[in-house]
Amino acid sequence: MTAAEFVPDHGSLDELRAAVQGCRGCELYKDTTQAVFGEGPGDARILVVGEQPGDVEDRRGRPFVGPAGKVLDRAFAEAGLDRTTMYLTNAVKHFKHRPAAAGKRQLHQSPDRGEIVACRPWLVAEFEVVRPARVVALGATAAKALLGPGFRVTKQHGVPLPWPSSADRPEDFKGVPEAVLVATIHPSAVLRADDREAMFAGMVEDLTGLRGPA
Repeated sequence: MTAAEFVPDHGSLDELRAAVQGCRGCELYKDTTQAVFGEGPGDARILVVGEQPGDVEDRRGRPFVGPAGKVLDRAFAEAGLDRTTMYLTNAVKHFKHRPAAAGKRQLHQSPDRGEIVACRPWLVAEFEVVRPARVVALGATAAKALLGPGFRVTKQHGVPLPWPSSADRPEDFKGVPEAVLVATIHPSAVLRADDREAMFAGMVEDLTGLRGPA
């Protein structure tokens, strides 16, 4: 089962955002507050893909508004990028987490391959609407959702790749114009790192190349 049957054909971003709340393409919807769809201009030059919403995003219904989002905003600023001009989304639209005691923050759990594949039709639909010139994959889950399970961010971060010809199943993106994709670490990795400044500097370096012309 996938989300395909829940995705409107040729839907606008507003139509997709409304429809995603009814998605039952995997089991993750059962224990979340809401689906968290992408956010940003429909004609954005840069499309950023993360892993999944976190606890704060699950409650607020917006991507990258928690602690990792603050790191990402700082990285954008240092790379000379403006978040308000970009489209930000996640590979998986519902928050997968471990059970938590009442009143405690729910702890993130990485989505598995089946959940990533099930949610992919939403991501494809976003690409078809936005049609970006630059694509950013934040972290391993996003990179594997876009490029396949063999991709390693630790080895291939910052390397420009042709998009969508480098995609896992490029035929899924047949209506998407040619672009350039760059993978980098997820901002949450900065928060977990022993040397946060070095990790952050590497992320900024990967993002800086996105400022060039389309």
